[in-house]
Amino acid sequence: MGGCFSKPKPVEVKIEVVIPEKERSKEEMSPNGKASPLIYKVNGTARHYHLEEHPIASNPYHNPKDVVEASVCHVKDLENGQMREVDLGCGKALLIKEGGEFHAVGHKCPHYGAPLVKGVLSKGRVRCPWHGACFNISTGDIEDFPGLDSLPRFQVKIEKEKVYIRASKQALQTQRRTKMMAKCISLSNYNLSSTNVLIIGAGAAGLVCAETLRQEGFSDRIVMCTMDRHLPYDRPKLSKSMDSHPEQIALRPKEFFCTYDIEVLTEMQVAAVDVKSKIAVFKDGFKMEYNKLLIATGNTPKTLSCKGKEMENVFNIRTPEDANRVVKLATSKNVVIVGASFLGMEVAAYLAERAHSVSLVELEHVPFKKFFGERVGRAVMKMFENNRVKFYMQTEVSELREQEGKLKEVVLKSGKVLRADVCVVGVGAVPATGFLRQSGINIDSKGFIVVNKMMQTNIPGVFAAGDAVTFPLALRNNKKVNVPHWQMAHMHGRIAALNMLAHGTEISTVPYLWTAMFGKSIRYVGHGEGFDDVVIQGDLDELKFVAFYTKSDEVVAVASMNYDPIVSKVAEVLAAGRTIRKRDVETGDMSWLTGKGT
Repeated sequence: MGGCFSKPKPVEVKIEVVIPEKERSKEEMSPNGKASPLIYKVNGTARHYHLEEHPIASNPYHNPKDVVEASVCHVKDLENGQMREVDLGCGKALLIKEGGEFHAVGHKCPHYGAPLVKGVLSKGRVRCPWHGACFNISTGDIEDFPGLDSLPRFQVKIEKEKVYIRASKQALQTQRRTKMMAKCISLSNYNLSSTNVLIIGAGAAGLVCAETLRQEGFSDRIVMCTMDRHLPYDRPKLSKSMDSHPEQIALRPKEFFCTYDIEVLTEMQVAAVDVKSKIAVFKDGFKMEYNKLLIATGNTPKTLSCKGKEMENVFNIRTPEDANRVVKLATSKNVVIVGASFLGMEVAAYLAERAHSVSLVELEHVPFKKFFGERVGRAVMKMFENNRVKFYMQTEVSELREQEGKLKEVVLKSGKVLRADVCVVGVGAVPATGFLRQSGINIDSKGFIVVNKMMQTNIPGVFAAGDAVTFPLALRNNKKVNVPHWQMAHMHGRIAALNMLAHGTEISTVPYLWTAMFGKSIRYVGHGEGFDDVVIQGDLDELKFVAFYTKSDEVVAVASMNYDPIVSKVAEVLAAGRTIRKRDVETGDMSWLTGKGT
């Protein structure tokens, strides 16, 4: 390890601060006409940084050869509230008309490339139809997740009743824009073992926290540490695209972290936190002092408790290496998956065409029963059975048997013996918070870190985010919940960063998740824990349906398959604070989506 990715060495300082325009405008000018210095406190000591005397934003059209301008439609071709994908010859843009004004931004979601024209336009933002990311139509900025980048924004002008778009050719090709960020070029006043911000965990929450700090002009030292050997990567792909190599699923390239001075310590495990002294103690004895701390350690997979659980070829899929190894071992072999969880079902779907056989063992009588309900679970189960996946339900594993040191058979409590060359375990997870037990940080009975709406723990200056926390969910009357979704981890990281900078921002996002199996996706919005009924619209047998999860007379969550963009539409209804009543969805009348409802 070296450079940005090892224990940092103390060097001389030069600080370059790149402040977003909205923040720059707030800076008062000093009497000599130059910008006043920024002041940050590092371990209690005030330090001053002067803005560089250069423009904050470069002109995106400074290279005439990179610019294209084209007439794309007549002003009357679009009504208010309409979107259109338009071609400028060397790339496409999304043209939007809202409130009598035209806007033009990138036409693809930077997350996975979904066509935004098929998304949902509502109150100045467009929501992705696939995974729910939201973008401001005036600026292109990302406002809800998943994904890290914003949309490029293009100039629009009206001449002689025609709409013209002027755009960068490069932006039309990339269809993404990384927000401007501050830098901390070197590390004066720091030694090897001190940082302003320490982030424990390098998943979505940790990375978004670091990026948000830089986007908001924070110019002090940021250190992320992770037990993983890799830089932050797209963890959902471990079960959805199992043969992906680490570099293929990296959320940012190595150069990004060096450019924006986000230091990453890989293969480094924190063993304890002393909140009084503000010191994190690592497993190898190394200590690091911090000013602000984010804990985003995620979950640890549960293991089996039966005989043979430590055997070779038995996997919890936690890393890209795990996923790659399973694919290699499973090809043309017999696979047993324990647990019809999201991970278990996605792995089964991925391996179904590659393995000789795939068997799935589950304690419930249908998969996803607690999450999607029995009827949806049974429809999904039928889809898997049609793709040669064999289910062994309402039973558990009693023993794993070996031959010559390798897995040979999985014995079930029902007495059934399954041939197995590889076994994948997906029986849930527990929060990775054991190292905090003596810290004084408030941990609930299940091991989750308790935070408020600003992602603050009970200890000043200590924040927590992601799968390891419970937080007040506005959607459910601020009930403390755990929402282990990829999208939610992103938002937690952003909220934590803003409140490290004393913005006073509260979380209000609507949970959104998806699962992909056999080329089909189930999208889900809301928080359905404790639902007491499910109203189905559409055809479960045809796998074209919408499921409304209700509690009393209120819809608390919605899932769909082959019904885009209804889940994104529901997300906008819920984000607006409107209540969807059970009676609204029982009739099949969807008019409430466009304005009716409480």
